Amino acid sequence: MSVEPLSLALLALLLGAVVLDLLIGDPRWLPHPVVAMGRLIDALERSWNRGSPKARRLKGFLLTGCVVALVYALAWSVLTLLAGLHPWLGLGGELLLLASALAIKGLRDAAFAVAGPLVRGDLAGARRAVAMIVGRDTDTLDEAEITRATVETVAENTVDGITAPLFWALLGGAPLALAYKAVNTLDSMVGHRSERYVDFGYASARLDDLANWVPARLTALSMWLAALALPEARWQGVRRQGALAGTWRDAPGHPSPNAGWPEAMMAHLLGVQLGGINHYHGQVSERARMGEPYESLRVAHIERAVRHMHGAWVVFFLSMAGVAWAWSATT
Repeated sequence: MSVEPLSLALLALLLGAVVLDLLIGDPRWLPHPVVAMGRLIDALERSWNRGSPKARRLKGFLLTGCVVALVYALAWSVLTLLAGLHPWLGLGGELLLLASALAIKGLRDAAFAVAGPLVRGDLAGARRAVAMIVGRDTDTLDEAEITRATVETVAENTVDGITAPLFWALLGGAPLALAYKAVNTLDSMVGHRSERYVDFGYASARLDDLANWVPARLTALSMWLAALALPEARWQGVRRQGALAGTWRDAPGHPSPNAGWPEAMMAHLLGVQLGGINHYHGQVSERARMGEPYESLRVAHIERAVRHMHGAWVVFFLSMAGVAWAWSATT
């Protein structure tokens, strides 16, 4: 069985999972739960996504409920079986599952895979690298637009890939963290507003919005608090002081109810403007602009965005440690 929620034992396992993820990330040779989730969702989508709009929406609710419940039940069952064989097997299994829910190293590596070619002046290589992490068209992007796409991805995925899994893991261990990853995977695969998924993906998109609501806002606050300790904070005092108000103003303009919070905070802390015009399969999509363009976007902002990402999850984790400590003291 999974360890007790909001416990110091679970917090220790989470710390171990963070360290493990930082060291090895997601090796290609190791089977990953999210890959299995994706295959299941793809198979069910091809089989169920048909009929009238009402039927598609109902089956979309069924898809969301079945996948999330199945992932939670499987994770809980595996951990219960391992713990029954030996307590250390249960703890080891929980550690590995928790680490699989995190993407700290993967997000950092993906950002630097874009920055590397940009530093060398290899725009074609940078475009290929950024196309691996964004859905927009990248064939004609210049350095500024490639940087913007990367910084926005780092900001948004600080929640999806790091802080939200930590948040749900603290409340329910590896089973709940993996259930969150199932929600996130459902949203990324079927939660689009395209003609194919507008009805079938409705439930997945709304559940993802709900699951990320608290973590997204806490992440923006954690990012701001962490910025106080970063080297550039000494000369960005005025800008940093306005970041909270600016984020509060700009975040609601984002099409997502959650992604705008870390993106707006990142924009204000970097002193750049995010958002603007994107192209998806040749179609123009204009996003609300966030932040003030004190600086022109350039490759150096990718490294700084990664530093803010690290600062955010460190402060977020320390805050969770305080909550777990306080909870253990009262129980």
